[in-house]
Amino acid sequence: MIRFIRIVSLAFVALTMCCGTSVAVTPFDVYEGSNLRKIVQRGTLVVGMELKFWPFEYVDEQGNPVGFDVDIARTLAERLGVKLEIKDMEWTGLIPALTAGKIDLIISGITGTLERGKSITFTSPYFTTGLCALLSAQKAGDVTDAAALDAPGRIIAVKTGTTADLVATKRFPKATINRYSDETACVQEVVAGRVDAFFYDQISIGKHHRQNPETTKALLTPFTYEPFCIALQKGDFDWWQWLESYLATIKSDGTLEALRAKYFKDILGN
Repeated sequence: MIRFIRIVSLAFVALTMCCGTSVAVTPFDVYEGSNLRKIVQRGTLVVGMELKFWPFEYVDEQGNPVGFDVDIARTLAERLGVKLEIKDMEWTGLIPALTAGKIDLIISGITGTLERGKSITFTSPYFTTGLCALLSAQKAGDVTDAAALDAPGRIIAVKTGTTADLVATKRFPKATINRYSDETACVQEVVAGRVDAFFYDQISIGKHHRQNPETTKALLTPFTYEPFCIALQKGDFDWWQWLESYLATIKSDGTLEALRAKYFKDILGN
């Protein structure tokens, strides 16, 4: 009998060594290692965004972060019971900063795509929009459908690293794609008549056309589906689940609708 117990004990030890730490992982271990717990213990939520995307995130006259996404992040921190720290950075640096653990979340009008989903995790959408086109009145005033821009001789401006960059590359192969690091530079190219069009989200395109009515034309029917989501690191179920609960809560208690009306009622009319 003693010999049998020893054999069973040795087998258990061997099994534990063979399987590594997987045998020891429990729901409590998952909770202990979650960013949710770390953020609560730290007392600060660090959110990355590029403060150049009106009306989602930008700075006011005093240099303070404001906008729809800023309020989403601020409300999130309040519901979590921690302080909010916003890290302003270039758009192309947001995902690397998230995967490196330099920020806790990206809340910056980032579209949840299948390609991005290979390296980071997205929540369900909190805002949906689509790509539209700002046309040069001089070069493309006769265009009524974005598909017509997929032709030799057409030049399309996009902001580097955005979904517009990806879409233009895949769906407009016959056109020349010019990439710029700044949204304003893209608009200036259209206004000056150096490119045919600039692809960006519906709200921004509408704003840029209103600011340049003589030199631009806007196609405001989206030709893509753009779900804006909160982005977090891979493999953190507890944190993702809390964020999903947060979004469900602000949708059901009217908070999200109130923020939407605050920033988009005059633009979208709903």
